[in-house]
Amino acid sequence: MASAQWPCLILALFSVLVASGFPRSHARLLEKRSLLEGEVDGIEVYSTKISCKVTSRFAHNVVTTRAVNRADTAKEVSFDVELPKTAFITNFTLTIDGVTYPGNVKEKEVAKKQYEKAVSQGKTAGLVKASGRKLEKFTVSVNVAAGSKITFELTYEELLKRHKGKYEMYLKVQPKQLVKHFEIEADIFEPQGISTLDAEASFITNDLLGSALTKSFSGKKGHVSFKPSLDQQRSCPTCKDSLLNGDFTITYDVNRESPANVQIVNGYFVHFFAPQGLPTVPKSVVFVIDISGSMHGRKMEQTKDALLKILDDVKEEDYLNFILFSGDVTTWKDNLVQATPENIQEARTFVRNIQDQGMTNINDGLLRGISMLNKAWEEHSVPERSTSIVIMLTDGDANVGESRPAKIQENVRNAIGGKFPLYNLGFGNNLNYNFLESMALENHGLARRIYEDSDANLQLQGFYEEVANPLLTSVEVAYPENAILDLTKNTYQHFYDGSEIVVAGRLADKDMNNFKADVKGHGAINDLTFTEEMDFWIEVTTEKITLWNAAAQSTFSWLDTVTVTQDGLSLTINRKKNIIVTFGDGVTFVVVLHQVWKKHPVHQDFLGFYVVDSHRMSAQTHGLLGQFFHPFDFKVSDIHSGSDPTKPHATMVVKNHRLTVTRGSQKDYRKDVSIGTKVDCWFVHNNGQGLIDGVHGDYIVPNLL
Repeated sequence: MASAQWPCLILALFSVLVASGFPRSHARLLEKRSLLEGEVDGIEVYSTKISCKVTSRFAHNVVTTRAVNRADTAKEVSFDVELPKTAFITNFTLTIDGVTYPGNVKEKEVAKKQYEKAVSQGKTAGLVKASGRKLEKFTVSVNVAAGSKITFELTYEELLKRHKGKYEMYLKVQPKQLVKHFEIEADIFEPQGISTLDAEASFITNDLLGSALTKSFSGKKGHVSFKPSLDQQRSCPTCKDSLLNGDFTITYDVNRESPANVQIVNGYFVHFFAPQGLPTVPKSVVFVIDISGSMHGRKMEQTKDALLKILDDVKEEDYLNFILFSGDVTTWKDNLVQATPENIQEARTFVRNIQDQGMTNINDGLLRGISMLNKAWEEHSVPERSTSIVIMLTDGDANVGESRPAKIQENVRNAIGGKFPLYNLGFGNNLNYNFLESMALENHGLARRIYEDSDANLQLQGFYEEVANPLLTSVEVAYPENAILDLTKNTYQHFYDGSEIVVAGRLADKDMNNFKADVKGHGAINDLTFTEEMDFWIEVTTEKITLWNAAAQSTFSWLDTVTVTQDGLSLTINRKKNIIVTFGDGVTFVVVLHQVWKKHPVHQDFLGFYVVDSHRMSAQTHGLLGQFFHPFDFKVSDIHSGSDPTKPHATMVVKNHRLTVTRGSQKDYRKDVSIGTKVDCWFVHNNGQGLIDGVHGDYIVPNLL
């Protein structure tokens, strides 16, 4: 929940740039000409690309827009990007005629003050503010000289959450004009493997979308590309305005051979937990509904429509009641009642007859509902293995009874006592949403704004579906004592079907050799414990590096730079250079990637395997390299010239064998992976026969490690 509380205002301030003072190219006299397609008021946006790279549910997105001022005077160019409210901006730059100007990301209050100051001084500044249901809007304007080109680049990141069984990547598409090169490209990598992948657009028909969209997935990788041509962007065959105005959504899910998946990178771990196939825990739900006068008309009708639909989905083992508040508080029943067919039918009649009236007494409405749930537990009138939920819907501020937000929060917090969650739904804009959100969060719930639109009833139903199927209650994720530092939230009142618990932390000891995760929770039938043990395997080829643990497989390329630590073993990939593997008491191997010219007629890329601190290996270590980890006796004599004067021959006595050897040199690439260090050595003939135990074929394997 906490990740959603990022500052809603972020400033990208270019303090060195005054609107009229950007570096300009020499003024150019432009002849009169007809407007190009995609040109608006002299400004042509000729390229827009949204590049998304998702790895283990974490999305890294770069929005790049390129424009040129084709007018004969300076023009103001505006750059707008709408990004998810749970995302955070990591970088923003302007590039004008090849010169790049970086932006600074500021916290909310600092940003707001600096933005106002920058605007008053005529400087270029960017601001993020709320713009819709799921989005924040980033906007910046800049003056561009005649003939100049400008590139806007915004980078933002987001942890994708699992919602109704799928991860959702939500992109707003609104170029406002035809764009010669428009593209959305997403690459997804999930170590668990991708089970489903889809993409849809709200602004285009499925037939037209199909001709501009490609999507595919196989194993751990998925790809989505949306590249509409100019003709496909037109709102009509002869129009010059764009139909690209709406939502582009990518959804996917991963394979789940086990309920949990733990991934470790650079001394940190992230633990994903989403069990399937568990029976639903019965629930007791109290709906606390605002029926004040401000709910009159469409809002009340949509609320009633939503409640009637929700009643169709309530399970017979559930319990429920309705609390209505205006100036006073009324209830459907004095106590919770089971959702039998007879009671559901009676509830429908009650909902249809709800009428708006009076003021807004939030305090007494909530306390009545909370009291009803507490009473049911105390009197054991609901199943022992069940859970309680309060869902409140209001469209305004408290204005009768206790109206102080801080006091209402205190009263609600004391009444709930941490026993069950509170979910607050705020209808419309004329309310103190921060108050509703704060009150929900401190009672293990969340707040959701319901937008006044034609689908408001669907929004209400959609929220209920998210919490309608609890699979576990009182969930706790535990790790070995003193093994983890800086742990994120690891206790949850509920785990709902289709969602996912995510816990992250830092390893106290990168070389720990026993890392285990236990997830405990109360199920509908009994208490459950899920244990995740981690083992570790590595396979290295000239093309890729593959890591296995008991829960998942991760694949990296030689283009990656990453460190993975697990079970007392540390592996570091240095891009296109080497892999360093360390385990136990400092035992270290270096695997070097030797690349050759791709068109070489004979040679091909190969790996070099080197041992560092070999004295740390035990005397029992054997194998091709293990034979030589410790000193052994040998004697070289009878050095004489061979066919190559620079490479003399000699006789070596080793392991009671008399061998012919040749003097030469070899490269040691441990310190310098490009050139290496020349090392003098003796080469043993006949594939090392007589020096190594057995024959060389005994040690040939398809992959290293």
